[in-house]
Order: sequence, then C-alpha cells, then structure tokens
Amino acid sequence: MVKANFIFTQYSKSFSVYIKNLEKLTVEQIQEIENFVKLRKGIFDFNTYTFTIQKKIEFLEFVELIQHSNIQAKLSEHIIQVKSQPRVGFGQYKGMQYNELPDSYMLWLKSNYRGQDRDIIDKELSRRGL
Repeated sequence: MVKANFIFTQYSKSFSVYIKNLEKLTVEQIQEIENFVKLRKGIFDFNTYTFTIQKKIEFLEFVELIQHSNIQAKLSEHIIQVKSQPRVGFGQYKGMQYNELPDSYMLWLKSNYRGQDRDIIDKELSRRGL
C-alpha cells in the first residue's frame, strides 16, 4: 500500500498539509485523512490536495499526531520565509496574513470579494497558482 506523502507548512496561527500523492491513495486512506481533519475542525480541499487546521502547532507535534492515528504517511516540512505581509482586516481570518490563508478561503475570496484588498488577493492567488 502506498503511504500518503504529507508536506507540512506552518503559519503563525495555523498549518496546512499538501498531500503530494493524493490521487494514488485508496478510498480508505483518504477517508482516514478526512476523519483526521474533521476531528480537528479543519478544512480538506480536494481541488488543491491540501488540508488546513486553524491551530498553531510545530512540525514535530504534527508528526506525533500522525503517529498516534491510523494514517500511514511520509512527512516532510516546507519552511517558508515570512516577510511582513498585508493582513486580513475582516471576517473569520481577521489579523492573519494573506499568505497564511487556506486555499479554499482564497478561492472563495476570488469569487466573492470586491473590496480594497483585491490586488493583494489576486497576487496571492497568482503566487499559489490558483
């Protein structure tokens, strides 16, 4: 059986995980990952192969969580260079930097947001290839 290949990225108030080989996993493996995310009140985005959980944890804490679950996975950490970035001034993610937002929320903003931060959002969407 193929192991899930997780790439962990930590942000200031959350973390996201890209599943590099999602299309090679069995239905049962994907369901285990979905349950893991759901138990932690996270968001699983099949379009981008990522899940995001609104809790700040370190990579080693994430490794322990996965080891205590039924998920068989290879884990690696993606380290991002954080520069001073514009912050969201509204809604559920108020105060977070745009580069920290889940892909699913960025896609929602793409379709629904028409405010003054539109240029920032478009640049971030372009950077992510969304």
